[in-house]
Amino acid sequence: MTPSARVQSAIEILDLIIAAARGQGASADKIVAEWFRARRFAGSGDRRAIRELVYAAIRACGEVPVSGRAAMLAMAAGDAALAALFDGGTHGPAPIAPGEVAALGGVAPAWLEERLAASGIDGEGARALLGRAALDVRVNSLKADRGTLALPILGEELLSPQGLRLPAGTLVEQWEAYNLGLIEVQDGGSQLVCAAVGARPGEVVVDLCAGAGGKTLQLAAEMENRGRLIACDVARDRLARLGPRAARAGVAIVEQRLLNPAREMEALGDLAGQADAVLVDAPCSGTGTWRRNPEGRWRLSEGELAKLVALQARLMDVAAGLVRNGGRLVYVTCSLLDAEGAGQVDAFLARHEGWRAEPVALAAGSPRGAGWRLDPARDGCDGFFVARLERLC
Repeated sequence: MTPSARVQSAIEILDLIIAAARGQGASADKIVAEWFRARRFAGSGDRRAIRELVYAAIRACGEVPVSGRAAMLAMAAGDAALAALFDGGTHGPAPIAPGEVAALGGVAPAWLEERLAASGIDGEGARALLGRAALDVRVNSLKADRGTLALPILGEELLSPQGLRLPAGTLVEQWEAYNLGLIEVQDGGSQLVCAAVGARPGEVVVDLCAGAGGKTLQLAAEMENRGRLIACDVARDRLARLGPRAARAGVAIVEQRLLNPAREMEALGDLAGQADAVLVDAPCSGTGTWRRNPEGRWRLSEGELAKLVALQARLMDVAAGLVRNGGRLVYVTCSLLDAEGAGQVDAFLARHEGWRAEPVALAAGSPRGAGWRLDPARDGCDGFFVARLERLC
């Protein structure tokens, strides 16, 4: 493909991504993969170049662009070489018309930038949310140890006890160590906040929003495969992915429970007041994961954020009913908005007597309200908020 044809291809993909963002459709990664699957003529160099153009354009536009062309024009405005590729050639984009409007830049839609700034994330801290994410793995301590495990590439040790950072794009899924369950792909920040649960061997631990089980597997390793670990979710397809992952990791203590939204206690009644620890890794805006999913900021609205905040509060209330006296509730979101973090914890403590926030001090990050926050600018990982709440005896 010619360079101008690559630009036109990126514009076409961006049109699909913009439409999906407005309609809550497929993710950008899925759209890109499907586009290439239908166009086998694109070689590996073409695919790499087009993908880089697509994601650079997504990161360059704060508001949702009116079109893929407008998004690409936003990049071309500061790149003469790219602008020259709008030459009207065969399979390339039409020339740039006088006065043609490009998409607006910025970190996010204006209302969302304001919310981030009010939560202490602005300037370089806000721009870091759109950087490139590293590839982190967690060594599975049920089968191996970071200090002795030999991998094809020597990784950089992270602050998490079993974490390693590898070059971006490393195909770890093709490694024998991955297929044998010796390592799992998991962001270093995710590893740190999961460790805040303090899961111990022999305990009863509930992962209330387990998804596909990334943190569930870490909890099992920290419990040394002893005790009860109940992994719950409302999505059958997500939960179904946990079984094969647990088998590969050698995890034998996980019990899966599929929950009905707003009727969770129907499946959890036997655990009321029994859990030593409950992890609420709550659904959230994902502002801390924009490095991996930059189009996520185009999907979020003020109304959707309000719904997420209400859901988080309800899940914390459900979790509170599962915790025994002296037990703990650990609340986590991959968000940097106070409404989903420190504010959520303050509201919980106002609703529930007999609870207190325990100090959280991770190897990275800083205090935020009654909890702790990690952010990409300072900590080089995804953004997270975590709080640890104790039910008093």
